[in-house]
Amino acid sequence: MPSYPLFATTPKGMETILAEELQSLGIEKLKPTLAGVAFDGDLETAYRVCLWSRIANRVFLVLSSFEVKTQDDLYYGVKKINWFEHMRPEDSFAVSFSAKDAPAINNTHFGALRVKDAVVDQMRAKFHKRPGIDTERPSIRINVYLQGEEAQLSLDLSGESLHRRGYREMNVTAPIKENLAAAMLLKSGWPAIAERRGTLIDPMCGSGTLLVEGAMMAADYAPGLLRDYFGFFGWKKHAADCWQSLRHEAELRKTAGLEKLPVIVGFDRSRQALNAALRHIDRAGLNNKIHVERRDIEEAAPAAGWNPGLLICNPPYGERLGDDKEIPALYKTFGETLKQRFTGWKAGIIITDPELGFRLGIRSKKPLTLFNGALECKLLRMDIEESAFFIPKAKSRDERIEQAKEGGSSASGHGSARAEMFANRLEKNLKRLSKWARQNQVSCYRAYDADLPEYAVAVDIYRGEDVWVNVQEYEPPKSIDQSKADQRLAGVLAEIPRVLDLPPDHVFLKIRRKQKNTEQYEKQGDSGLFHVVEEGGCKLWVNFQDYLDTGLFLDHRPIRALIQQQAQGKRFLNLFAYTGSATVHAAKGGALATTTVDMSNTYLQWAKKNLALNDLHGDHEFIQANCPEWLTQEAGRPLKRQYDLIFLDPPTFSNSKKMEEIFDVQRDHVPLIRHAAALLAPGGILYFSTNFRRFKLDHEALAGLKIEDITASTIPEDFSRNPKIHYCWRIQACCVK
Repeated sequence: MPSYPLFATTPKGMETILAEELQSLGIEKLKPTLAGVAFDGDLETAYRVCLWSRIANRVFLVLSSFEVKTQDDLYYGVKKINWFEHMRPEDSFAVSFSAKDAPAINNTHFGALRVKDAVVDQMRAKFHKRPGIDTERPSIRINVYLQGEEAQLSLDLSGESLHRRGYREMNVTAPIKENLAAAMLLKSGWPAIAERRGTLIDPMCGSGTLLVEGAMMAADYAPGLLRDYFGFFGWKKHAADCWQSLRHEAELRKTAGLEKLPVIVGFDRSRQALNAALRHIDRAGLNNKIHVERRDIEEAAPAAGWNPGLLICNPPYGERLGDDKEIPALYKTFGETLKQRFTGWKAGIIITDPELGFRLGIRSKKPLTLFNGALECKLLRMDIEESAFFIPKAKSRDERIEQAKEGGSSASGHGSARAEMFANRLEKNLKRLSKWARQNQVSCYRAYDADLPEYAVAVDIYRGEDVWVNVQEYEPPKSIDQSKADQRLAGVLAEIPRVLDLPPDHVFLKIRRKQKNTEQYEKQGDSGLFHVVEEGGCKLWVNFQDYLDTGLFLDHRPIRALIQQQAQGKRFLNLFAYTGSATVHAAKGGALATTTVDMSNTYLQWAKKNLALNDLHGDHEFIQANCPEWLTQEAGRPLKRQYDLIFLDPPTFSNSKKMEEIFDVQRDHVPLIRHAAALLAPGGILYFSTNFRRFKLDHEALAGLKIEDITASTIPEDFSRNPKIHYCWRIQACCVK
């Protein structure tokens, strides 16, 4: 067999793990690079990687590299390949195109079209027939990666990402991809532990990804055996006999491996998650090989006859566990469970917040950085021995806040002197912004947003029948002395009433922790005091005492104005509607009908009161529902609802007790957007926004939609100092053939 240049891709941070895996498959000469490994090999080598790699995403067979200084260079570079060697005129193909720092072509959709045109034009000129386009399962899949002025043209032998083993149901959302789970297991030493017949336990198993990957690894079970499609199946040079031989070998190894499988067990408190895990175990052919049962984390324990082994888990970054007050205590309890019941075991736990790992009270080896999608994570690897135990020092944020509030309300001139720098900056900002607010008829705006690092607060002005100030303190880093932070906050709370000439009881303080769940929905009090403010000709109710957020997200002022401008005669859908302010703007703009969807009855009632406050009557529908579930159901109906204008602004995380599954905007945004887009009427517009600062839109998974980043135009003047306050996209359905 001839040898080809090959390239296997993998998520960022897993390149070394992939290189080690490829070496274990007998590949000697390889070169790890960013997000992949380059190597040479024949078709048997390429097929073996497709069948056996647990870490790779895709395997590319490189056809050529060429220079691209103009758009025509791309077209003719692709056309130089004799495509009849790879496909027949009646076959189908698909194109994926990506670019980095490429001055010639910065629009990936356009680049893909030029590649497609080159292939079609060549085949049509030779055979007077053009191949078809099939984005799902084409005969061949062509990939072009353009970096700078250098293009690499390849065939995608994997066809679809290799992390899709074939056992996981597509409609079940899992917190990690299969190759990340495999990386966790490999770097936690599971193969050697399994060889010694050690036990594998996942105390928060969710839909069972770590359990199934652990079983496949221990059983010498090729991860590609369940797949019924690879990118080389329709390729003219496909060596079918070679592939069948490799599959036969893998089947024999699997049969032998399953006979010596060690004990593998999963616990979870969610019955729905366990049902999904059981389905995945069944689809993988591992019935009676993996045991799962319903238990809380605190109840996790090995049975007497199980050999010590590896405890592996992917805690959902805190949001499944409760709010920020409960998480540290629960992790401490989890750590105690590990110390009391798992001494002599090893553990591998992936987290995004190092503080949570510290709460376990067990020393770990040097953390390994991995990425779960766009989220940077740390894999903690621990030997659970008494010598590794320590007692973390408890810290009470709530006591500090109360002390600061008391200090601020009673601060004298001495307190004001400490915050003189803050007062000067606030006065300077107000001088500029108050003029801008008057000119633009803005009554509620942000006057200060951590402009000075020493005074890390946000100050929002609300003007209605009176003036109120909502102060949010950003939780200071652990390196900041607590007493100094208290003094600064006390000074801030003393200076604001003086600068604005307000009574102190018109200033309200909240703490803005690093968001791990939808804290704006957590009730803070029961005052029941509401006030009316105005925005864009709309009156809106706000509350400063009972909730973390006031009922009006000020940074979304421009997108609400845009909705109002475009709503005339339109059918409008407001998802994760909160208090319905966007619905009010749409109705005020002349919407033909509105639908407002939120899981909280409290906020739906608030939305109804907002509409009534503006004397807006007509076809206004309010639906109390879990938005992802509602969208899934509506998008699947034969006769779908149709909307001309949709606003989709989900929280970063949601762990409401009314939900069976945790919502994570980074993980779940693709089906959310696709289902929302399915409800668009022809020519309809979907506005998708998120406040998650590390959010990365998955353009590849959203192919087929017309997506325009409009973030810059939706950041208002009073938030311009913080351009990452939110991201926003304008999305429309489109079909390019």
